[in-house]
Amino acid sequence: MSIRKVPMLINGQEVLSDSGNWIDVLNPATQEVVAQVPFATIVEVDQAVANAKLAFKSWRNVSLAKRQQFLLNFLQLVRANTQKIAELITLEHGKTLPDAEGEVGRGIEAIENACMITKLQLGELADNVAGNVNVYTLNKPLGVGVGITAFNFPIMLPCFMFPIAIACGNTFVLKPSEQDPTSTMLLAQLAYQAGLPDGVLNVVHGGADVANHLAEHPDVKALSFIGSTHVGTSLYRRASHAGIRAQCMMGAKNHCVVMPDANKDQAINHLLGSCFGAAGQRCMANSVAILVGEAKDWLPEIVAKAKAMRVDAGTNRTADLGPLVSPQAKQRVQSLITSGVDQGASLQLDGRDPDVPGYAQGNFVAPTIFSDVTTNMDIYTQEIFGPVMCVMESEDIHSAIETINANPNGNGTSIFTNSGWNARHFENNIDVGQIGINIPIPVPVAYFSFTGSRASKLGDLGPNGQQAVQFWTQTHTVSARWFEPDAASDGVNTTITMK
Repeated sequence: MSIRKVPMLINGQEVLSDSGNWIDVLNPATQEVVAQVPFATIVEVDQAVANAKLAFKSWRNVSLAKRQQFLLNFLQLVRANTQKIAELITLEHGKTLPDAEGEVGRGIEAIENACMITKLQLGELADNVAGNVNVYTLNKPLGVGVGITAFNFPIMLPCFMFPIAIACGNTFVLKPSEQDPTSTMLLAQLAYQAGLPDGVLNVVHGGADVANHLAEHPDVKALSFIGSTHVGTSLYRRASHAGIRAQCMMGAKNHCVVMPDANKDQAINHLLGSCFGAAGQRCMANSVAILVGEAKDWLPEIVAKAKAMRVDAGTNRTADLGPLVSPQAKQRVQSLITSGVDQGASLQLDGRDPDVPGYAQGNFVAPTIFSDVTTNMDIYTQEIFGPVMCVMESEDIHSAIETINANPNGNGTSIFTNSGWNARHFENNIDVGQIGINIPIPVPVAYFSFTGSRASKLGDLGPNGQQAVQFWTQTHTVSARWFEPDAASDGVNTTITMK
């Protein structure tokens, strides 16, 4: 059986790369090769950027109403193809089908938000700020935008980027993860089926060389990245040095505070879902649980429920979590579990090498729970990106907040409580960008901006919401006065004031 070669998308056309470097895309549950993806040549990357630059000349002048109509058509096509897209996500990433369908749903939210571009791109106007002078702002597109996305959300992350960017009048070059590119390619193909003009959206594949080249390209005006801290920091520096506007959403170590007054069943179920969903491969996973006061007595029940979670291939709709994305990811997670044991944490539940009938070659790690975790252990200082929960204890909410604020990352945090005072105190004193109150994964709906902070983010503006419009546009402020054809002059004004 021939293996499908994943094409690039340049100037609206599918193009097979001339690269001599192609890598296998594997089904993480079986290690079956399901496709091959190229590491594009620099010439091909330049072609994609050049076509985007050319397309910008006309796309920037397309009316807001026509851009909105394209997005509405695109939205309809993505909804109609949700199942097909989800199956590709599960095939290459491994997450369960219900989780993959949920990811497509979150991507749809972002497209829906971009459909409001006729309102989102409005400027401001002040009438008669001086004699017959109006001042108003115009939100103008930047030019060629670039998006570089991580493997863990091959649909949601691109939807955070290119729909709003092109809605604002920009053109785009997308580099998806080489580990699971097929669902992203289908998404881009649907954009052209929706009526997008040639060259407005381009897709290239590759690794660090392609990403670095895009981050330094003289014709690129803005770059959005979501992925690891190491890669994001490097890309942000490269882009900034090249004068390219950049936003980089990066790594995390998210904490969930569980107060003794919380609804126990709700808190435990949401904690487990947040930590172990997608096999822990979420930058918003609550991988650290801080049990406050008497809530520490809930640990045996947390362990028992985690032990009962089902590990299986993502195609099994009854599975709670599927495999990790690659053998290397599995090896890294298991190595960190071993380090936790070696460094003195108490292994309450060991998920290494679970028995998954029919999938002996899969990259499976079952839910794993440590207690007696301290802040100097590798399992705490590193983002494990696997189904591993670190349980800590705290005497009160104040010390729990101190622990969270001392961590360098600030992507998200949650608290489970039935006390309004606890919730408000947490909200007012926590130094983390996104806060959940009885919400386990505080990723806001798409018409609010994604607002991770501190070491989890570089750049002032985040994806989605009004901040995304600010990121993908430049503000032109116009001060205008119109004279009557034969109006007498007031004379020479040598001051800075307008009269």
